Amino acid sequence: MNIIVADDHAVVRSGLRLLLEGQKDWTVVGDAADGTEAFLLLEKYPVDVVLMDMRMPPGENGLQTTRRINEHFPHVKTIILSMHDEEEYVRTALEYGAKGYILKSSPDTVLLEAVEQVAAGKVVIDPLFGQYTKERWTNETADIEKDNKYERLSKREREVLPLVALGYSNKDIAERLFISVKTVEVHKSNLMKKLEFETFSELLQYSMKHQLIDL
Repeated sequence: MNIIVADDHAVVRSGLRLLLEGQKDWTVVGDAADGTEAFLLLEKYPVDVVLMDMRMPPGENGLQTTRRINEHFPHVKTIILSMHDEEEYVRTALEYGAKGYILKSSPDTVLLEAVEQVAAGKVVIDPLFGQYTKERWTNETADIEKDNKYERLSKREREVLPLVALGYSNKDIAERLFISVKTVEVHKSNLMKKLEFETFSELLQYSMKHQLIDL
């Protein structure tokens, strides 16, 4: 099995290479610091599986590259490696074409088993999320275009929204936008009402669907 490892941290890439090449008949044919580098490697080597970090700033992120891989190298299977344990991230990864989603905090054995199963044509989700079923993890009617609700938001609310979705605290948002914490709280409350959301989970899923945040 030929594998590519893509992660923006060199020490992570080195560790994954050692782990993977310790398995019989597995070879890491290349590693990359971002999605663009990973895609270029696919043009040079025969590859079966790509282990792809979800976020690799400042380069192309793992989801965007996964979509490109599916379009140009449909035989290659991609597994997303992520620190995010919210289900919305899993759904988004699958919609972009990933065949696996594994948490970076999981044991080595979980990752190794995922690589083997994905290479065999299965879809594998980290055991933390429970058993995989297509109906649970995909939304065939998802619409990634911004809807009319987004147009209700003010300019400042549109600036606050992605920061909230990415998990920044009120204090962090205030410092980034040079406004008070109280003002942040007001904007958060208003945008939740305008978008008709009650939970952070709904806001996060909306932001990913409409590509309002860069993962």
